[in-house]
Amino acid sequence: MQNHFSSNQVVAVTGITPRQLQWWDERGIVVPARQGHRRIYSMANLAEVAVICELRRRGFPLQRVRKVIRFLQKEFGKSLAETVSGASEYHLLTDGKTIYLETSARQIVDILKNARQPMLAICLSDTVRQVRAEIRSSKKRNGSLSWERRRKKAS
Repeated sequence: MQNHFSSNQVVAVTGITPRQLQWWDERGIVVPARQGHRRIYSMANLAEVAVICELRRRGFPLQRVRKVIRFLQKEFGKSLAETVSGASEYHLLTDGKTIYLETSARQIVDILKNARQPMLAICLSDTVRQVRAEIRSSKKRNGSLSWERRRKKAS
Protein backbone atom coordinates (compact mmCIF):
# COMPACT_ATOMS: atom_id res chain seq x y z
CA MET A 1 0.00 0.00 0.00
CA GLN A 2 1.12 3.52 -0.77
CA ASN A 3 2.73 5.32 2.18
CA HIS A 4 2.94 8.91 0.95
CA PHE A 5 0.24 11.08 -0.57
CA SER A 6 0.07 14.47 -2.25
CA SER A 7 -2.44 17.11 -1.23
CA ASN A 8 -4.53 16.25 -4.31
CA GLN A 9 -4.64 12.59 -3.30
CA VAL A 10 -5.73 13.47 0.26
CA VAL A 11 -8.47 15.68 -1.18
CA ALA A 12 -9.61 12.87 -3.49
CA VAL A 13 -9.74 10.27 -0.69
CA THR A 14 -11.28 12.34 2.11
CA GLY A 15 -13.42 14.90 0.29
CA ILE A 16 -11.82 17.82 2.12
CA THR A 17 -11.21 20.99 0.14
CA PRO A 18 -7.64 21.95 -0.76
CA ARG A 19 -8.02 25.21 1.17
CA GLN A 20 -9.16 23.40 4.33
CA LEU A 21 -6.18 21.07 4.08
CA GLN A 22 -3.80 24.03 3.67
CA TRP A 23 -5.45 25.87 6.58
CA TRP A 24 -5.12 22.82 8.85
CA ASP A 25 -1.42 22.64 8.01
CA GLU A 26 -0.95 26.37 8.68
CA ARG A 27 -2.68 26.01 12.07
CA GLY A 28 -0.72 22.89 13.05
CA ILE A 29 -3.77 20.60 13.12
CA VAL A 30 -2.36 18.10 10.59
CA VAL A 31 1.23 18.85 9.62
CA PRO A 32 2.63 16.90 6.67
CA ALA A 33 6.25 16.49 5.64
CA ARG A 34 7.58 18.77 2.92
CA GLN A 35 9.44 18.29 -0.33
CA GLY A 36 10.26 21.82 -1.32
CA HIS A 37 6.90 23.55 -1.44
CA ARG A 38 4.91 20.32 -1.80
CA ARG A 39 3.10 18.80 1.17
CA ILE A 40 3.63 15.05 1.52
CA TYR A 41 1.09 13.26 3.74
CA SER A 42 1.82 9.95 5.45
CA MET A 43 -0.79 7.26 6.04
CA ALA A 44 -0.97 8.53 9.64
CA ASN A 45 -1.68 12.07 8.39
CA LEU A 46 -4.33 10.73 6.03
CA ALA A 47 -6.00 8.82 8.89
CA GLU A 48 -6.02 11.99 11.01
CA VAL A 49 -7.56 14.01 8.19
CA ALA A 50 -10.25 11.34 7.77
CA VAL A 51 -11.08 11.38 11.51
CA ILE A 52 -11.22 15.19 11.54
CA CYS A 53 -13.46 15.19 8.46
CA GLU A 54 -15.81 12.75 10.17
CA LEU A 55 -15.95 14.90 13.31
CA ARG A 56 -16.59 18.04 11.24
CA ARG A 57 -19.32 16.30 9.22
CA ARG A 58 -21.03 15.59 12.51
CA GLY A 59 -20.95 19.25 13.45
CA PHE A 60 -17.99 19.21 15.80
CA PRO A 61 -16.40 22.67 16.15
CA LEU A 62 -12.74 22.94 15.21
CA GLN A 63 -11.71 23.86 18.77
CA ARG A 64 -13.12 20.53 19.99
CA VAL A 65 -11.50 18.74 17.08
CA ARG A 66 -8.11 20.06 18.22
CA LYS A 67 -8.80 18.75 21.71
CA VAL A 68 -9.72 15.33 20.32
CA ILE A 69 -6.60 15.15 18.12
CA ARG A 70 -4.33 16.15 21.03
CA PHE A 71 -6.03 13.48 23.16
CA LEU A 72 -5.54 10.82 20.48
CA GLN A 73 -1.87 11.72 19.99
CA LYS A 74 -1.26 11.63 23.75
CA GLU A 75 -3.26 8.41 24.25
CA PHE A 76 -1.73 6.42 21.39
CA GLY A 77 1.89 7.48 21.62
CA LYS A 78 2.25 6.36 18.01
CA SER A 79 0.39 7.18 14.85
CA LEU A 80 -3.35 6.76 14.73
CA ALA A 81 -3.13 4.56 11.63
CA GLU A 82 -0.60 2.20 13.26
CA THR A 83 -2.61 1.85 16.45
CA VAL A 84 -6.02 1.45 14.87
CA SER A 85 -4.84 -1.11 12.33
CA GLY A 86 -4.54 -3.74 15.10
CA ALA A 87 -7.16 -6.35 15.93
CA SER A 88 -9.14 -4.20 18.37
CA GLU A 89 -11.96 -1.87 17.40
CA TYR A 90 -11.28 1.64 18.66
CA HIS A 91 -14.27 3.87 19.38
CA LEU A 92 -14.08 7.54 20.23
CA LEU A 93 -16.94 8.82 22.37
CA THR A 94 -17.39 12.39 23.48
CA ASP A 95 -20.04 14.70 24.85
CA GLY A 96 -18.03 17.70 23.70
CA LYS A 97 -16.18 18.03 27.00
CA THR A 98 -15.06 14.57 28.05
CA ILE A 99 -13.35 12.22 25.60
CA TYR A 100 -13.35 8.45 25.89
CA LEU A 101 -11.35 6.00 23.82
CA GLU A 102 -12.69 2.49 24.18
CA THR A 103 -12.12 -0.93 22.69
CA SER A 104 -14.66 -2.84 24.77
CA ALA A 105 -18.33 -2.94 23.74
CA ARG A 106 -19.25 -3.28 27.42
CA GLN A 107 -17.39 -0.09 28.35
CA ILE A 108 -19.07 1.75 25.48
CA VAL A 109 -22.52 0.65 26.65
CA ASP A 110 -21.69 1.66 30.23
CA ILE A 111 -20.57 5.12 29.10
CA LEU A 112 -23.70 5.59 27.01
CA LYS A 113 -25.98 4.40 29.83
CA ASN A 114 -24.43 6.79 32.33
CA ALA A 115 -24.15 9.78 29.99
CA ARG A 116 -26.04 12.88 31.05
CA GLN A 117 -25.72 14.47 27.62
CA PRO A 118 -25.92 13.13 24.07
CA MET A 119 -22.72 11.37 23.05
CA LEU A 120 -20.99 11.40 19.71
CA ALA A 121 -19.48 8.03 18.84
CA ILE A 122 -17.08 7.35 15.98
CA CYS A 123 -15.44 4.04 15.17
CA LEU A 124 -11.86 5.09 14.46
CA SER A 125 -11.03 1.64 13.10
CA ASP A 126 -13.81 1.93 10.50
CA THR A 127 -12.65 5.39 9.45
CA VAL A 128 -9.09 4.16 8.84
CA ARG A 129 -10.37 1.04 7.03
CA GLN A 130 -12.52 3.22 4.77
CA VAL A 131 -9.51 5.36 3.86
CA ARG A 132 -7.42 2.28 3.06
CA ALA A 133 -10.27 0.77 1.01
CA GLU A 134 -10.60 4.01 -0.96
CA ILE A 135 -6.86 3.97 -1.70
CA ARG A 136 -7.02 0.34 -2.87
CA SER A 137 -10.08 0.94 -5.05
CA SER A 138 -8.50 4.03 -6.61
CA LYS A 139 -5.44 1.98 -7.54
CA LYS A 140 -7.60 -0.78 -9.05
CA ARG A 141 -9.76 1.67 -11.02
CA ASN A 142 -6.81 3.53 -12.39
CA GLY A 143 -4.07 0.96 -12.66
CA SER A 144 -0.54 2.15 -12.16
CA LEU A 145 -1.17 5.77 -13.16
CA SER A 146 -0.65 8.18 -10.32
CA TRP A 147 -3.59 10.41 -9.37
CA GLU A 148 -1.71 13.48 -10.50
CA ARG A 149 -0.91 12.02 -13.94
CA ARG A 150 -4.56 10.96 -14.37
CA ARG A 151 -5.78 14.47 -13.60
CA LYS A 152 -3.39 15.97 -16.17
CA LYS A 153 -4.39 13.35 -18.73
CA ALA A 154 -8.11 14.07 -18.19
CA SER A 155 -7.63 17.83 -18.70
